[in-house]
Amino acid sequence: MKKYSLKLDELDIIAKEFVKEFSNSVVILRGDLASGKTTFVKRVVKELGYKEDVTSPTFSLQQCYGDKIFHYDIYNHGLEHFLSLGMLEELEKDGLHFIEWGDERLVDLLVNAGIDTVTIDIEKTENNAREYIVCTH
Repeated sequence: MKKYSLKLDELDIIAKEFVKEFSNSVVILRGDLASGKTTFVKRVVKELGYKEDVTSPTFSLQQCYGDKIFHYDIYNHGLEHFLSLGMLEELEKDGLHFIEWGDERLVDLLVNAGIDTVTIDIEKTENNAREYIVCTH
């Protein structure tokens, strides 16, 4: 487990380290509304050199950036809907898969399926900063 306490303008620090360490993983992003889940994805996409506009896939369920970055949001649809659409098979594609609003049930499912899984819990702290807790499973 690694912990970072950063302001939003310092997010490149964790993004640089993240892309060095993880290139073919499923990343579960957890935190309250407006905690910075999509902002984290934006910084990683930028760090990897993609120029695409990163937006939350809240209503579309999935966004793709290039051919190696996949971004999902299961807030509106829930885990059961995500699974019923066959999205678990999507996670077998090479690349980084970011899932906003995943819970422990999803983490357990992925780990039991042998999929490299990382969780990042994001909490707002004082002075517009965030605490990022990164765990590999």
